[in-house]
Amino acid sequence: MTKLQIFNGALLECGERNLASLTENREPRRLLDAVWDTGALDFCLDAGMWKFATRSAMLERSPSISPSFGYQNAYEIPSDFIRTVAFCADEYFASPITQYSVEAGFWFSDVEPVYVKYVSNDSSYGADMSLWPQNFARYVEAYLASRIIERLTQNETKWGNLYKLTERRLLEAKSSDAMEGPTTFSPSGSWVRSRSGSFGGFRHSQNKLIG
Repeated sequence: MTKLQIFNGALLECGERNLASLTENREPRRLLDAVWDTGALDFCLDAGMWKFATRSAMLERSPSISPSFGYQNAYEIPSDFIRTVAFCADEYFASPITQYSVEAGFWFSDVEPVYVKYVSNDSSYGADMSLWPQNFARYVEAYLASRIIERLTQNETKWGNLYKLTERRLLEAKSSDAMEGPTTFSPSGSWVRSRSGSFGGFRHSQNKLIG
């Protein structure tokens, strides 16, 4: 799977002809670039706890953060973090930690160390298209198509149809992903779901990545 193939899959859903290259001077390519460059992949990765994009890490407390009250250990959230899959006290992910908080790019807990599984946008995980299952690739194509179709056609009905297709492709991709590998813990409502805002500026992780 390549970016060109993904873009052409999106254009197929829009009823547009294929791109010959990622530099072809056409409006559809420019629109796809704009959507891609403003977080399309992160959006799609955040939509599920994808096994192909899941990374495991043992985190050690950050020595630069010393809370004056509450949870006493701060753990820097990895720069490639998209969403939590499991937050545990053991390396086998059998003992979920239920008492912790998330603030300003850090997890806070009294447990030391902590073990985390998370969806990653790293080039060796979620951003590696060679790892993408077909159902996930089809979901990304439909999502991209839904983002550009109204600009291309000025047709709201076509946008509605592509929106429904995107939702269906997402359900299919999640269903297929759920059948692969063992069951994982579902995050509680308090677990972090977004990188927006609070994760900026913490790009040099001290985490010990083991996955």
